[in-house]
Amino acid sequence: MVELLQIKPEFIEQESFRIIEAEFERQTGRRIDYFSSEEFSILRRVIHATADFSLADSIYFTSGCINNGIRSLLSGRTIYTDVSMAAAGISKMLTAKFNNRVLTLVHDADIVKRAQEQGITRSEAAIDSLFDQDVGIVAIGNAPTALIRVIQAVQEGKLNPDLIIGVPVGFVNAEESKELLIESGLSAITCRGRRGGSPIAAAIVNALLKIAVQKGTD
Repeated sequence: MVELLQIKPEFIEQESFRIIEAEFERQTGRRIDYFSSEEFSILRRVIHATADFSLADSIYFTSGCINNGIRSLLSGRTIYTDVSMAAAGISKMLTAKFNNRVLTLVHDADIVKRAQEQGITRSEAAIDSLFDQDVGIVAIGNAPTALIRVIQAVQEGKLNPDLIIGVPVGFVNAEESKELLIESGLSAITCRGRRGGSPIAAAIVNALLKIAVQKGTD
């Protein structure tokens, strides 16, 4: 017979985190202190969003990336996401604390038109429309073409994000785009391989927002 845990709604996340921490070493073969406390806070929220402990093997942080992301949030810069699903997963209550706008353009009529005229993906066209926006964090969870274009735009001096969260999912250029991100030397959080997705992108942003709130009140 199935026995359900009786728990109040306000304690569900806390209990989930407790379970993740209790099972982490057995599930991953790694100690929690293999990661910095802030890295583990992000990884824990990613595992919470996916129920996938194996992401501990593929998550990748560049040096200083977390501080860069937190600085961006505290300064009120815009968060850009490649799809509306990622944007919907980012906490509005937390972004409101620092007046961070969450922007997604892929469904805008002018973006669709531009993509058709130029023979590129809507995700690429949307990135090209960001050049006059104050984008501090780019969070890509779906489209490898968007991540590739972001890397190019930064290298060309057309975008200046503090942090790139590059976790596109899929079989065509998803893994490769993330390796390009790592090789670029840009400030980034990613997960190697084919896995990824909007829930992971949103979870990383939310974890950074939580850390920023804590730092903002210290």
